[in-house]
Amino acid sequence: MEATKKVFDFLEKAGTFYLATVEGDQPRVRPYGAMLYFEDKIYIMAFGKTNATRQIENNQKAEICAFKGQTLRIACKLVEDNRPEVGRALIEKMPVLKTALGENCENGVMYYLKDAKADFFKMMELVETVSF
Repeated sequence: MEATKKVFDFLEKAGTFYLATVEGDQPRVRPYGAMLYFEDKIYIMAFGKTNATRQIENNQKAEICAFKGQTLRIACKLVEDNRPEVGRALIEKMPVLKTALGENCENGVMYYLKDAKADFFKMMELVETVSF
């Protein structure tokens, strides 16, 4: 299975994942759930201009963590991609977001994971590492 799809499938099963960004010298972590597999990339969505989007604008490095029977930790860069077709694909996948995000996700910011390294752990033991 392709690494990117394997990681996305894990995130999808977990439902909620935690995004860590950096603000100066302080890590900031928050829960997320809006994700999309589009054009062989994993996308996440943040609402409008928030602390998280400002932090990503200043430093693209981030980590994502999720748990579903085992732990997944991803180190990556987040690259903004607000093409209307990406937003429409997210709205199609998650129609409940349409009212808040707008027709083309114009009230959200879409990011794809770049230069990603994903580690899968079971009982604190590294099981597998994949890059995408």
